[in-house]
Amino acid sequence: MVKRGPKPKKIIDTTWRPNLAYAIGLLATDGCLANDNLLIDLTSKDREQLENFSRCLGVKFNVGTKENGDGQKCLRVQFKNRIFYDFLLSIGLTPKKSLTMGQLAVPEKYFFDFLRGCFDGDGCFYSYWDPRWKSSHMFYLEFVSASKKHITWLQREIEVKTNAHGHITNNGRNSTLQLKYAKREALAIIKKMYYNPKVVSLSRKKIKIKKALKIEDKQQKKYR
Repeated sequence: MVKRGPKPKKIIDTTWRPNLAYAIGLLATDGCLANDNLLIDLTSKDREQLENFSRCLGVKFNVGTKENGDGQKCLRVQFKNRIFYDFLLSIGLTPKKSLTMGQLAVPEKYFFDFLRGCFDGDGCFYSYWDPRWKSSHMFYLEFVSASKKHITWLQREIEVKTNAHGHITNNGRNSTLQLKYAKREALAIIKKMYYNPKVVSLSRKKIKIKKALKIEDKQQKKYR
């Protein structure tokens, strides 16, 4: 008789919901799947990010530390679970994802929760006063990936759902691609990502967006 090992434990509920989609967005940007030992890793400089990840998956993970290539210390969560690892593979996440990841099987209902996770993981938002025009306040929303297949999929999905086309750039200094949206298009996406003030998000990025939108609102009222 062949002896069977213990049955894998299901420690994470893989039923699709907003918090799971957000956690998948974090893994799609700041996460990593090991090739051969079922290890799942999420690295971030923000402790809040890792606490949000734990909260969204309903598991209290221990937060450890690691050094990046520049010798800087980062925070990380690591764990092994065959059921969740196989689930991640089934939706399109892959080991060495930065080079291989393409489309992910995220239900349409939860796409903007996933996108908010991508933004909090590896996106950015910035605003400035454009010196070329008097009182011209500009802001941009940006998503980043090293995978051309993945970034073009994101662009296509966002356009279908918001009519925002954006544009993809490469700054030439590294292999990452940036999907950028300016002002009107950025605002359409922001409204979808933060559809409820209570959704899980990274505070520092949300605060930056709120400050910029407050300035924009004042400008709009001033010139009406």
